[in-house]
Amino acid sequence: MSGASMRARAVLPARRPGGRVLRAARGFAERAWLVAVAAVLWELVTRAVDETYFPPPTTIAAALRELWFGGPASHLFLTGNAIDDFSTSLTHLFIGWAAAGAAGVAVGAAIGRSRLLDDLLNPVLEFLRAVPPPTLLPFFIMVFQLGATMQIVTIAFGVVWPVLLNTADGVRTVEPLQLDTARVFGVGPVRRLVVIVLPAAAPKIFAGLRVALSFALILMVLSELFGSTAGIGSELIDAQRAFELPRMWAGIVMLGILGLLFNAVFMLLERRLLAWHTGARRLES
Repeated sequence: MSGASMRARAVLPARRPGGRVLRAARGFAERAWLVAVAAVLWELVTRAVDETYFPPPTTIAAALRELWFGGPASHLFLTGNAIDDFSTSLTHLFIGWAAAGAAGVAVGAAIGRSRLLDDLLNPVLEFLRAVPPPTLLPFFIMVFQLGATMQIVTIAFGVVWPVLLNTADGVRTVEPLQLDTARVFGVGPVRRLVVIVLPAAAPKIFAGLRVALSFALILMVLSELFGSTAGIGSELIDAQRAFELPRMWAGIVMLGILGLLFNAVFMLLERRLLAWHTGARRLES
């Protein structure tokens, strides 16, 4: 490196530690302004119309605080209802989603690697995928009874398909040259799957997991509408039966907030774990 280039680099300003935080805050503000405008318009319109079925956001926020976020600071401002509802709902959601993810990756990888297995299982899988999960709720209730098992099975059955199909598709797109090279160097089938096939299919697997997480939130609520005594879905149906509309809308808004948080955290995790893939694509281009 020449002396001139070294001097040029020396005079460059050092990056401030808070620069990344400021950029993140600015990016959030640029994306959140529309939400703020929509909330203000919602408030003005609902107060002007004065319709019982559509309470203003301030009333919904008060119901949210009373129902879930009015607790002591020692409990992170969570009420007893929040601890019971969130722990119940999120436990069922993540167990069902994780079970579906594991099963989807395993079966999808097997189908993607075996043409014979694909031909045998494809008709059955297509039939099961076409069945809407909510229509199977009466069957799951009869088999597993009301409770956590029924809710977890409902979530897992409904969300396994995006993971399975994306995994199979990702496994099929692995470069044959990579597999042939590994085979020539004596790499066994299991190691080829772990070291070559699954990493190459990882972007599509993560895409399937992300879609499945959104479906899991929907099915979590649906499964809790039937005979559940705890959970966000149970709060929703209780509020509807009691005609407590601000409380009902608070549950709907809470589900939207959870969906937004899940998506943001998953995208952050995906960028961290697949940073190597993004870097490889940049080098190729």
